[in-house]
Amino acid sequence: MSLTFPNRSRSYDEAGKRIRFVGHDGMFQISFSVAADAMAKMQPGAAANEAGYLATFDTESSAIRDVASRAYDRTRKSMYVLTAADFG
Repeated sequence: MSLTFPNRSRSYDEAGKRIRFVGHDGMFQISFSVAADAMAKMQPGAAANEAGYLATFDTESSAIRDVASRAYDRTRKSMYVLTAADFG
């Protein structure tokens, strides 16, 4: 099967300074996080707080999910932290 994102929800992890979201490969749930450095790279002018990161995620969700899919296709792990380097 391939990775899908049927649930568009996302949440902010204050302690880790990242946005969390999930994908699914059949019955398996895959956890993803996008680090704050990646959000700042995508939209340098956005506020560096929860609201700014969530807004950036919403605006860039298609690109973020594309990067998440490529990362998953390479290694098929159950959890990923995407950083600015992944969006190079």
